[in-house]
Amino acid sequence: MTSRVVLATHNEHKVHELQEILGGAELDVEILSMAAFPEVGEIPETAVTFAGNAGLKADHVARRTDLPALADDSGLSVDVLGGSPGIFSARWSGLHGGADLPREEKDRRNLQLLLDQLADVPDEHRRAAFRCAAVLALPDGTTVTSEGEVPGLLVRAPVGENGFGYDPIFVPDGGTRTLAEYSDAEKNAISHRGRAFRALAEQLPRYLTD
Repeated sequence: MTSRVVLATHNEHKVHELQEILGGAELDVEILSMAAFPEVGEIPETAVTFAGNAGLKADHVARRTDLPALADDSGLSVDVLGGSPGIFSARWSGLHGGADLPREEKDRRNLQLLLDQLADVPDEHRRAAFRCAAVLALPDGTTVTSEGEVPGLLVRAPVGENGFGYDPIFVPDGGTRTLAEYSDAEKNAISHRGRAFRALAEQLPRYLTD
């Protein structure tokens, strides 16, 4: 029989992506989005690490739906900035949530601020990594965490049209293109989020029941 798991997101693209990851791991799991549970309400993200925020979201959803829940949190960590923007990646320029701007404009402002901050940093010191923590939480309070990362370098100007966030200035190690120049399939194959959830998928059978 199929196990039911709630993914702490309203983004159906993320649901489809995770279903493909778990299907590739030969797990018979039905992924439900938050759209099926409007009563859950606002999910807190008050921790100071990716794993902490993912854990808060997964535990919140698991306890309120009485089903296993999955959540993730991710962002860009820049070495010379001590790991920032980190958990503040989506609001590095001070914009978040209710800011009345389209996502593309928020992304543009975040990216431009980061480029300005790194303007005088030599190329060899522009190392960074996309990092993701994925957490499974059970209604009894049990949690399991996996992490994934993609290391690389930050270029000095945006290149590419197929990404979002900081993708246009990030070149993964071993590559010559920014992530915004990758196809969706190419990016999914190496993404930090994909790596975190694939690692977690290896552990799921011992925690999920029919």
